[in-house]
Amino acid sequence: MNKKLKLISVIAVSMLLLSGCSKEIEEYNKPAMYWYSKIIDSISDSNLDRADDYYSSLQGEHIGSPLLVEATLILAIAHMDDEEYILAEHFLNEYIKRYANANEKESAEFMKIKAKFLALPHPRRDQALIKEAIEEGIKFKQSYPNSPYYNLVDHMMTKLYMGEASLNESIADLYNRIDKYKSSDYYKNLKPQPWINWEEVEGAENPWYRAWFEGDGKGSWYGFLIPDTKSVVSRNSNVDENE
Repeated sequence: MNKKLKLISVIAVSMLLLSGCSKEIEEYNKPAMYWYSKIIDSISDSNLDRADDYYSSLQGEHIGSPLLVEATLILAIAHMDDEEYILAEHFLNEYIKRYANANEKESAEFMKIKAKFLALPHPRRDQALIKEAIEEGIKFKQSYPNSPYYNLVDHMMTKLYMGEASLNESIADLYNRIDKYKSSDYYKNLKPQPWINWEEVEGAENPWYRAWFEGDGKGSWYGFLIPDTKSVVSRNSNVDENE
């Protein structure tokens, strides 16, 4: 009798699992409102991965639906709020390319710059992203000189310029420590904004829990472990042929 009960239990559990899986598999050919409501429900449950999946279904089955416009922007904002800035930028690009009118495009372009700016809490970590954010900020200011977001973009760009300068200073110090003085001078002189008084700019200080591992850009506790060798220098660096 016990064996029969166990067998029945196993079969019941298996059927429940299979029915659950089949329910997921059979979710297709649904109305646009169905997918849209699933996206909203998933965002409400903080399940953005599931929301992205439902968005793919909405986009695949109802490419001309007006609900797709709202869903795209909602997912961009949701990913930004969740600090997933690369995904936020992906949905903003999709929104700008496919759906936005002139006024909506301006707001979306601002949100893209904001996403890049917020993705850079540690300016010493991503030289390419800082440069890209600055370029997009310049482009925005040229395209929308009367934008209500102009001053905000200008403020973000000023911080990005100072972050870029801090990064260049760290790179210059690194080259100086390995006796690559020409490369060090090259990065020290990369401060092309004459309107910033660089003598008054104070570098950002790392919190103790980051400084312990990363140093302050000039040195770190584990520096004695790094061999004094030219192999640590990139082959693309600015090297003095006489050195």
